[in-house]
Amino acid sequence: MLKQIKKALGLGPINPLEGNTIIVNAETLERRVALLEDGKLEEYNIEREGEVNLVGSIFKGRVKNIEPGLKAMFVDIGMEKNAFLHFWDAIPAALDNSMEEIQRDDRPNKKKKKQKPITSKDIPSIYPIGSEIMIQVSKGPIGTKGPRVTTNISLAGRYLVLMPFSDQFGISRKIDDPRERDRLRGIMQKLRVPEGMGIIMRTVAQGQRARHFLRDLDMLLEQWYAVEDKRDNNPAPACVFQEPGLIERTARDFLTDDVHNVICDDLETTEMMRGIAEKISRRSKRRIQHYSTRSSIFDKIGVQKQIDEAFHRQVWLPCGGYIVIDETEALIAVDVNSGRNRGGKDVDKTILQTNIEAAQEVARQLRLRNIGGLVVVDFIDMRNRKDQMAVYRAMKERLEKDKAKTQVLQISTVGLMEMTRQRLNESLQETLYEPCEYCEGRGRVKTPFTMSVEIQRALNTTIARHQDEAGDLVIIVHPVVLERFKKEDSHILVELERRHTGRLIFRTDSASHRERYKIVDSKTEKILAEA
Repeated sequence: MLKQIKKALGLGPINPLEGNTIIVNAETLERRVALLEDGKLEEYNIEREGEVNLVGSIFKGRVKNIEPGLKAMFVDIGMEKNAFLHFWDAIPAALDNSMEEIQRDDRPNKKKKKQKPITSKDIPSIYPIGSEIMIQVSKGPIGTKGPRVTTNISLAGRYLVLMPFSDQFGISRKIDDPRERDRLRGIMQKLRVPEGMGIIMRTVAQGQRARHFLRDLDMLLEQWYAVEDKRDNNPAPACVFQEPGLIERTARDFLTDDVHNVICDDLETTEMMRGIAEKISRRSKRRIQHYSTRSSIFDKIGVQKQIDEAFHRQVWLPCGGYIVIDETEALIAVDVNSGRNRGGKDVDKTILQTNIEAAQEVARQLRLRNIGGLVVVDFIDMRNRKDQMAVYRAMKERLEKDKAKTQVLQISTVGLMEMTRQRLNESLQETLYEPCEYCEGRGRVKTPFTMSVEIQRALNTTIARHQDEAGDLVIIVHPVVLERFKKEDSHILVELERRHTGRLIFRTDSASHRERYKIVDSKTEKILAEA
């Protein structure tokens, strides 16, 4: 795959495409970013013209109403739907459990007066209706639900996360090397963080020099002071910080040492990304390349084909098995099938191979499609507990690449694995597709046989109800349904007509829905029955 990409782009030996590569397609109405790992599509993000990414944005809002039963309040942030603020999200939270809290040497523990801790019962009195409140969007609007917000505000940089209202310091627990943690702890002690504020070192901080953190902290503080200025000079509701767009977030979050190349097909976008990267790391800037092409760069290097294949309901595995993914309102259901993988004499080995590949592909698909919530995977039954644990470990290892928080339970006795994935925005399926107007999102329509039965039932009812009237009945149906009447059910219609003093006249409407029909009185043109 890498050779194909390299050949398609015409890149020489100086800029080989190897390892992880980010492909950016910038068009007038849509911007797309794809992350390839060894040539395979692993992450795919879309931003469309007019869309605003709310997650991470900070608002000065106004409390509109309080719902004690829900233990929540609704906050006006100047949008169509009010934001949802749970009481627990309005209480200053402890340090995230994925971080290790660090005690600063220059901030010794001060003896504080014992105060009654704030509980959810205190929130309505702290934030009464009409009061102003600073909040940050933690989860975007999904379906009919408005955005979810929190008072625990933070600003994310490349290596650091600034917490303006918390004096806690921490290092990501994903950095597990003791020596590296000690080194980062020493750098953290020397950073000049304003009183009352705290910082967290992100996972990408591993191996970085002190100057990178100084530069990152200066940028974050500059951002926060701009937020304070907007907060103080604008009435509520007002947006005081807008989370950067897809291209800016890509340059900030994805352009790490693990990424070898960034290739963009738009010169202006390329220069913008270089400008962002230069503030963080000059070495990162050199990895951003512009590739001029009249056609989409995704088509040019074969990424579009991978996208189309990945978003099918049925996804094939290398071994010949496949998984089926169905998104419902409450959960994501994944079914694993052996498919063409019949294997040899060792059936258990074949099943284990299929399930391990399925676990890896499920983890990839969750990340690729940006789907979350409750996920249930129905693996092929395994008799050996050792095999079940191997599949569980394969899933856990593959999910380590996912930036979203996940929680996985071991496979149950009936072969089901339950897991959750952090859901911040609507899935790509919700973004790219809408429910079919014909089948109303079911993915199926009633058969001609079913429609024949229903129409006969409606005719029986109509004839019985209007048996004293001698008018002809006009039945308007879809051509496919009429074909069923002509070939298989004509004798039934003859019997119905005998019971009715008038005629049964069938007409077709090719523009009508297959599941729709009308029974009309030919004299009065009154609709007697319809569906």
